[in-house]
Amino acid sequence: MSDKTLRFTAEKEMIVIKIETIRQKYENQLMELPNVTGVGIGEKAEKKVIKVFVTQKIPESQLQPQQIVPKSLDGFETDVEEIGTVTAQTQSKGDLR
Repeated sequence: MSDKTLRFTAEKEMIVIKIETIRQKYENQLMELPNVTGVGIGEKAEKKVIKVFVTQKIPESQLQPQQIVPKSLDGFETDVEEIGTVTAQTQSKGDLR
């Protein structure tokens, strides 16, 4: 590998470590917001973002300021994604492997 490739790989790994640390830092706070069912890491426009999964997107105008997902957290953009209601799946005997 070239030095340039190694530097690029190291930079990507540092970004992943940093965003994971930030996700962990804010996860409990985000999970307390209305409709939030999960928090993760994803990509948007080829950039790492903190994903906030909600049952239903609600216009900001209908939320109190403290209920709004921040646009960014410690320099990383957030991306709110509506995923509906999350329920546990049951498995029938025929589905066991």
